[in-house]
Order: sequence, then C-alpha cells, then structure tokens
Amino acid sequence: MASNNLWSAWLLAVRPKTLPAAISPVLVGTAMAWSDGLFSLLPALAAAAGALLLQILSNFANDYFDFAKGADTSERLGPTRVMAAGLLSPRAMRRGMVLVVALAALDGVYLVRVGGWPILAVGLASLVAAVLYTGGPFPFGYHGLGDLFVFVFFGLVAVAGTYFVQAGALSAEVLVVAAPVGALITAILVVNNLRDIATDARAGKRTLAVLIGARNTRLQYVILLVLAYTVPFALWLGFERGAAVLLPLLSLPLAAKRARTLYRSTGTALNALLAATAQLSLIYSLLLSLGLLL
Repeated sequence: MASNNLWSAWLLAVRPKTLPAAISPVLVGTAMAWSDGLFSLLPALAAAAGALLLQILSNFANDYFDFAKGADTSERLGPTRVMAAGLLSPRAMRRGMVLVVALAALDGVYLVRVGGWPILAVGLASLVAAVLYTGGPFPFGYHGLGDLFVFVFFGLVAVAGTYFVQAGALSAEVLVVAAPVGALITAILVVNNLRDIATDARAGKRTLAVLIGARNTRLQYVILLVLAYTVPFALWLGFERGAAVLLPLLSLPLAAKRARTLYRSTGTALNALLAATAQLSLIYSLLLSLGLLL
C-alpha cells in the first residue's frame, strides 16, 4: 500500500495534465519539417522525450521551490502540490530532479550528435531555465518574467529546436509557426497566475499577473489568443502556404468560449479553465500540424 501511495505521489508531482503542452511544440516542429521534406523519425522522438523531461523538471522544481519560498500554503487554490501536502520530502524531490536532469542529459547527448553545438547551448539553457523559473537567487517566475520564459522556451525554442534537429537549419517561417504555439502555452500560465494573484502577492511572488492586476491579466489572455489566430493568415498570405494552414481557425469557437469563461470566473473556478486552455493549445497545435502536412 505504501508503495502505491508513493507512486501516486510521484504521478501527482509529474502533473500529467501539463504534458500535452510539452508535446504540442514537437508536433508542430515535426510537421513543419515533414512539409519541407526534412522529417527524421529518431530526432523527432528524441525531441519529444526532451520536451517531456524538461516539462517534468520544471514541474518538480516549481513544486520544490514554491514550497521552500512559502508560495504554496494551505490557502492554495490550485491542484495539490506534493511538497505542500507532505506527500514527498524535500530530499525525495531533489533526487527526483537529479534523475530527470540525468535522463534529459542522456537524451541530449543524442540530440547534440544530430544537431551539433547549437543544440547543446539550447539544451543547457533550457535545463537551467527550468530550474531558475522558481529557484536560484533571481527566480524569474517571481519577478514578472515567467510569461516571457514560457513563450520563449516552450514556444519558440521547442518548435525551432524540433525542426532544427531534423532539418539542420532554421528560417524566419519556423519562428512564425512557433509563435502561436508559444502564445497558447503562455495563456495556460496566465490562467494559473490570475487564479493565484492574492496568494502569490502575500508570498512575495511577483508574477506578471500580480504586477499588472487581474483586469490587465485577462486582457493579456485575450491578446495571446488574438496572436495565435492571426498567425495562420500570415503563413497563408506572407509565406504562401496553402489555405490548409487556416485549419486552426476551426478551434476559434473554443477559444472564444474560453475567453468568455475567463471574464466570468475567479478563484478555484479557474482550475477548469486552466485544463480547458491546455486542451485548446493541443487542439490548435494538432490542426496547425495537419495544415502544414496538407
């Protein structure tokens, strides 16, 4: 029974519902490589493994450092955090982080062999950023920089890196394709931070939502959605992709529904919107990938 409880605690720490956000950029980057005739299976799979490991490392680090800094308390409105709930000890979580870093490093050895020194630099930066989001002397998640971190690393870097290890090169179009992916993944964080404004402020965690307030945070969410649904037109008209790249527009009614929900919800009611925004990100990425393939 104790063993089952331990596995359940680790599964909770992994936060499975966040993992689709890690896979979405890999799907889009791989579809882009396929559409350019540069698809390569093993690098694509290795990129997916790396993205998942970085997401898990970020989740572990957030759990560990938010608890250590007092940001996770009994007043928390979000899903259970294992450290705050006493399900895992600090020592166990540190060991978990070391294990994930080791696995990511092994995966990275192959990716560096394929993609060269640029991938080494990007991989090291991603590992460091995953920990420094809430850890270190200047945790940028605590200083209003978390949204930028997510957009860059889980959007631009993840899509571009996936493409690069298959194609061996980059283009401006790849970064344009990456922008809506990053925007929607950032929107997930926006909902999380909107929900936690009060508890984060009391803990001294100055997220962007704390700095700009609830009203502007809701506006930020809408702006990110607008960015995501504008990019397909740029790909169609500016880069002469086929009209199939407009397929993500099929998910626009879902996006509008989520925006309306955001303006009607507060507190724990935002937990459902958090999951719904993650779902929207995955659906959008699948449709964009299909559009690129067609």
